[in-house]
Amino acid sequence: MSQQESFSAIYQRASDRKGGDEGLESLMASNANLSLDEMGQYKDAQLLSEMSKKVFQSGFVWRIVENKWPAYEKAFFGFEPMKVLMLSPEQLHERASDPELIRHMKKTMAIYDNALMTQDIAREHGSLAEFIASWPSEDITGLWALLKRRGQRLGGNTGPYFLRAMGKDTFLLTGDIQGYMTANKLVDYGFSSKSGLKQVQQVFNNWQQESGRSLADISRILACSVGDNRL
Repeated sequence: MSQQESFSAIYQRASDRKGGDEGLESLMASNANLSLDEMGQYKDAQLLSEMSKKVFQSGFVWRIVENKWPAYEKAFFGFEPMKVLMLSPEQLHERASDPELIRHMKKTMAIYDNALMTQDIAREHGSLAEFIASWPSEDITGLWALLKRRGQRLGGNTGPYFLRAMGKDTFLLTGDIQGYMTANKLVDYGFSSKSGLKQVQQVFNNWQQESGRSLADISRILACSVGDNRL
């Protein structure tokens, strides 16, 4: 690994590219990082709904998924985990072929599998919301790995996009950020490997200690400083 660039230098470069600090800071407004208590108020059905939405949005047009989501809420009983788990294989197949929904069997089955994960974690920790809220940000990649391991189709950026949507502070490994890490030789392993993610986490932890900013802000500012700015 090479020497890590200071966050102040990254911020200055991003500011120059975005017309000054005010323009750059305006891009941070959408980062709604909730407190532990605020996030703990979510119902597990809300988390399962958002998780499922992100699964369907992966590799698909987000707007189409958003427009169809009210139909999903109805078809899956408001995403109450226990009710979802009462669906038979035949009923799941019917929903996977319903023209009012999106015809994708594996992603439809992931709703069921992730309902099971949600219920299991709630049984172990009180609720999925409380479990996610209490997870330390300095090991956010560990939470990514857990969601991928215990859930379905939550690997890559799907899990992180879900966490960000629910207000859990996280960075994203977009193409811009992976390109920066690779060009600056900050990672010696693949971005999907445990060792590689540990290195990326430490880089972000260092920047967070230097700047006092959220992981989401750091991620966005870094993206604004390089490449195509995929935030």
